[in-house]
Amino acid sequence: MKSFLTIKEYFLEHRKYYIIGVLWLIVIDAVQLVVPQILRRLTDDLQYGNLDKGKLLFYAFLIVATGLFIGIGRYFWRIYLIGSSREIEFKLRNKLFSHLLTLSPNYFNTHKTGDLMAHATNDINAVRMALGPGTIMIVDSGFLLLFSLIMMVRTTNLSLTAASVFTLPIIMLLVTKFGKIIYRKFKIVQEAFSDLSDITQESFSGIRVIKSFVQEKLVTSTFESVNENNFNRNMELVKVHGGFHPLLQLISSISYLVIIFYGGRLVIDGTISLGDFVAFNSYLGIIIWPTRALGMVINVLQRGAASLDRLNVIFNESSEIVENDNPIALRPFKGNIEFKNVSFAYPNSNHNALTNVSIKIPAGKTLAITGRTGSGKSTIANLLMRLYDITGGELLVDGSDIQDVSLDDLRNYIGFVPQDNFLFSQTIRDNISLAYEQSPDDSTIVEASRLAQLYDNIMEFPQKFDTVIGERGVTLSGGQKQRLSIARALIKKPPMLILDDSLSAVDTETEERILEGIKGFSKDITTVLISHRISTVKGADEIIFLDDGKIVERGTHDELLLAKGEYFELYLRQLLEEQVSSKEDENGQNS
Repeated sequence: MKSFLTIKEYFLEHRKYYIIGVLWLIVIDAVQLVVPQILRRLTDDLQYGNLDKGKLLFYAFLIVATGLFIGIGRYFWRIYLIGSSREIEFKLRNKLFSHLLTLSPNYFNTHKTGDLMAHATNDINAVRMALGPGTIMIVDSGFLLLFSLIMMVRTTNLSLTAASVFTLPIIMLLVTKFGKIIYRKFKIVQEAFSDLSDITQESFSGIRVIKSFVQEKLVTSTFESVNENNFNRNMELVKVHGGFHPLLQLISSISYLVIIFYGGRLVIDGTISLGDFVAFNSYLGIIIWPTRALGMVINVLQRGAASLDRLNVIFNESSEIVENDNPIALRPFKGNIEFKNVSFAYPNSNHNALTNVSIKIPAGKTLAITGRTGSGKSTIANLLMRLYDITGGELLVDGSDIQDVSLDDLRNYIGFVPQDNFLFSQTIRDNISLAYEQSPDDSTIVEASRLAQLYDNIMEFPQKFDTVIGERGVTLSGGQKQRLSIARALIKKPPMLILDDSLSAVDTETEERILEGIKGFSKDITTVLISHRISTVKGADEIIFLDDGKIVERGTHDELLLAKGEYFELYLRQLLEEQVSSKEDENGQNS
């Protein structure tokens, strides 16, 4: 059980409660061992005619009193032991969530959401079962087994005790053998559950795509296949349990046969009294539970160990983006950016996304980046946010190497609007004020929404800023999602703003108003505009055209048009598209 060493800090933190809980458990077990002695004396008094009304009431009182004390004691050990396991479960789940947030984006590119959800639910619950009920069963079964055997020897004799417990070595052997099988099969079960969680989450998230492509039958078929695999893996584990527990009970019950024949003869021969025989049977009944509990202990502990091994794999993961021990604080953040012969390749890729890129963005200026799909435009944004580290060259922020500056400062001072306009299933107000721990005043939220040209749309909703927008903003249009993401970035009033193709879903008039609003918002703001639309980039101080990760053209809008290169061809294509679209609209209106 080396797996549990990784959470020893939690045991040490709660050791006081575990000790108190175990002490209560031992006290209750000791009281349970007294009950057979009460029955022994009661039986002997009855056999020899010494039982009267007073003694009967006394024995009845003792049985009721012990039962009451056992009930109270069980309450306390449950509070301390089960309560501690719940506390550890709470902290372990927090630790897992916090650790996942520290990992690099690339980790989430290679690990499915459903799998991570299974870790946070089933795996942590299995660990909690091992730390709570598992601990209880270890102490309970160990103490009861040991002291019951002692009381059995004292009550009768060694030979009868030895004859009744000859099955214990067989049980130990079975427990060891089945424990390994349970560990292996439970790990497979958890993996199957991860697959099931993943396809469920993915199907519900993409339900609109599934319906629009009429793929309900295919997705249902895929789900049924994965669900069947999960069912089969669980049934394999159930079959092991189904054979394990009855087999343990059968072997344990053989002891009763020994007692009936051998113990009965000792009573007939007068070697032991009838009361001794009754007490002995009671103790035997008590140790049947520990022998059966051994199977449950192995089951729970092996499940917990398998789950903890899966969790430890995540805990052993470290972020690819590591901050220096003494990072440079960007205070104040001016916004001077410089790429010096920067090259970059994504993990597990043999092809450079950027090659020898050199760019200077003075503070307060606007750089526009355009080019074909896959040319490396978004990569520049990812590197500026330090979501990935460059593989060659230098990237300087206010004259300091980006790898030497504080990550918190860097990301706090940059307003980033990514291509994927991810919105949370909360209110519009909550989404706009995401960067704030405490929601800002209404005027600040309104100002940001006006700059993003979203205010009028918000006012049309019944609940205004308190409108819940659904999962990933499902109730909003594509343009509204983009503008809400822009408002979320602008409310930070960042010294630097990065818009990564964030205006593609809005019309050109709204786009122009947003860009004008951003310029008026702060003349000193450093802006990076990434887009394939000429209308978005034409007003920038400098435009670079990327192709296959390399800068093939650079200059202002007018300079690039005069050069009649790649940028000029893109401009002509988009101009032609606008003319065709305009004629189609006119024909539609005339008809």
